[in-house]
Amino acid sequence: MKQAAEKKASGSSAEIRPFQYKASDADLADLKRRIESTRWPDKETVNDSTQGVQLATIQKLAQYWATKYDWRKIESQINAVPNFITNIDGLDFHFMHIKSKHENALPLLVAHGWPGSIIEQMKIIGPLTDPTAHGGVAADAFHLVIPSMPGYGFSARPTTTGWNPPRIADAYNELMKRLGYTKWAASGGDWGAIVVDLMALKTPPGMVGIHTNMPGVIPPDIDKALFRGDPLPAGLSAEEKRACDQVAFTYKHIGYAVQMGDRPQSLTGLTDSPVGLAAFMIDHDPKSYDMIARSINGTPEGLTPDDVLDNITLFWLTNTAISAARLYWENKTPYFSVKGVTIPVAVSAFPDELYQAPKSWSEKAYPKLVHYNTLPKGGHFAAWEQPEIFSEEVRAGFRSLRT
Repeated sequence: MKQAAEKKASGSSAEIRPFQYKASDADLADLKRRIESTRWPDKETVNDSTQGVQLATIQKLAQYWATKYDWRKIESQINAVPNFITNIDGLDFHFMHIKSKHENALPLLVAHGWPGSIIEQMKIIGPLTDPTAHGGVAADAFHLVIPSMPGYGFSARPTTTGWNPPRIADAYNELMKRLGYTKWAASGGDWGAIVVDLMALKTPPGMVGIHTNMPGVIPPDIDKALFRGDPLPAGLSAEEKRACDQVAFTYKHIGYAVQMGDRPQSLTGLTDSPVGLAAFMIDHDPKSYDMIARSINGTPEGLTPDDVLDNITLFWLTNTAISAARLYWENKTPYFSVKGVTIPVAVSAFPDELYQAPKSWSEKAYPKLVHYNTLPKGGHFAAWEQPEIFSEEVRAGFRSLRT
């Protein structure tokens, strides 16, 4: 099926249409041909990943992609759950909507980021909608709504400017209203974490709280100092200093975000070379790349080569590398600093996130902090990497907000 196109009408229809996706055999054959005809760069001149994705690693992933990887497996998993399209604010949004069999399940919107997609949430569908089959209790059940961001995956690619995080937050709030939910919650990571913060700022009727694994808790003055490389204020705790070091490191390694934020259209090569797209996407941040590289090279990790290729192949087949990149160009919202959320918030602080949010900052940023926990393992793609831990965190985070 072709990707939905942006409607020219300024209004929106409340119609919700069923959706299924099947990649053509011709597109899959073309993908394989392009992988096999990749023109490779020279090997890096260092013995580590300080210059980026290492040649041997990306060649190994490409060989697996061309010879053993099966897109039809994840495609069938996507189509096995209910998928829909609805038009909000003139744009067609794709979303999964999986209802729990348990009574009194809490509706939960789960928002992805970049370079993610709905693929990130596939592993948490079972644990959250059917907790009794995954070590939980019926009282912890959720109805899940998992949208694709504008320009990502099966959602429409915007043809005009203005689709920034606040507008996406408005659309997601409207989606939950359109589905008829009068009491619901939201959870997000990466862009999704920013979007759910902004959803909460609107205090929409029925939204009981949010969960985040990339919380916006850094005091604005500290965030600006870190970005500019200025001296930090005195009196920071050890935990806060560690978070500052992590954020400073992150700001030194966001070349991808700088390029997409400044000149996304110049990344045209990502739509022409699948291997080029893969190398760009797996180098999101050094910790995530190292984890993915270990997996590609045979060490079991949170993400398998199939996991990684499922996501990259979705971007490739839907031709959304550039449309997704434009979100960085559209954005004017700070990534990590306090947004002013006043409704209940649950924070899960994973050790290999871009920064592990200190409890002290979380308590100040979210005056109604109902849950805070530091986890033993997991990184930026928490739901994807550690679905069991993530699912338990979501259950625990919203437990007090169900009554």
